[in-house]
Amino acid sequence: MMSLSPVVRIILILNVLAFLVTSEAVIKQFGLHSVLSDDFRPIQLLTHMFLHGGLGHIFSNMLGLFFFGPMLEGVWGSRRFAFFYLFTGLGAAGLYLAVNYYEMSQLLEAVNAYRSAPTPENFMMFITDHAGSAYDRIEPFVTSFEANARNPQYIQESLGFVNSYWLAQANEPMVGASGAVFGIIMAFGLLFPNTELLLLFPPIPVKAKYLVLFYGAYEIYTGVYRAQSDNVAHFAHIGGMLFAFILVKYWGSQRKKFY
Repeated sequence: MMSLSPVVRIILILNVLAFLVTSEAVIKQFGLHSVLSDDFRPIQLLTHMFLHGGLGHIFSNMLGLFFFGPMLEGVWGSRRFAFFYLFTGLGAAGLYLAVNYYEMSQLLEAVNAYRSAPTPENFMMFITDHAGSAYDRIEPFVTSFEANARNPQYIQESLGFVNSYWLAQANEPMVGASGAVFGIIMAFGLLFPNTELLLLFPPIPVKAKYLVLFYGAYEIYTGVYRAQSDNVAHFAHIGGMLFAFILVKYWGSQRKKFY
């Protein structure tokens, strides 16, 4: 029977305890916000790793930690595993913030452009480029705005929508241990590439190296081409895997200190 290693046990307990006290206020305060948001605090780089948005979210992350973490801790020791977990989690957060900054900067530029020229044509362009998922909901307003382009009320309503959309996107926090867990999966695939794992869906055996390749390719694809309705932090997953790869390879080059 699989036994929990010390650091894995502590991480599991901390995540469960945090989940039990999680509320909207807690996520707002300790979830990771965009650096362009007034709600951003540096401590969120650490605290977001112990918060989750729902039972399915925490279950999937802790399941990955439970299955793969103890073997890595057994190989590296508790101190090195703890460092690895924090390093990949923080690295994941760093890449997420970098990509998010680029995306939010582009959005803010579009918001400021519309504020300077609030016309029906520019409103439609903003919706098409940045808020396509909301079009069906506001289509009647778009039609009315086009028919009343100089009406101050419609202009103010359009500005209100654009400003609200910006605030909602900028202030949406990211939570979860996924970056660190994806780092653990990457490390497991690098150290035990030919270990066969039995998938749940479908229930077939697959070597760890192929599972890692699939996860990496999937996250890169969805990170670049994801739908606007997809609120999964794919670049945090990619960041966790990337920083895990760097650290494992670095440790592997230090043979006198590795294992």
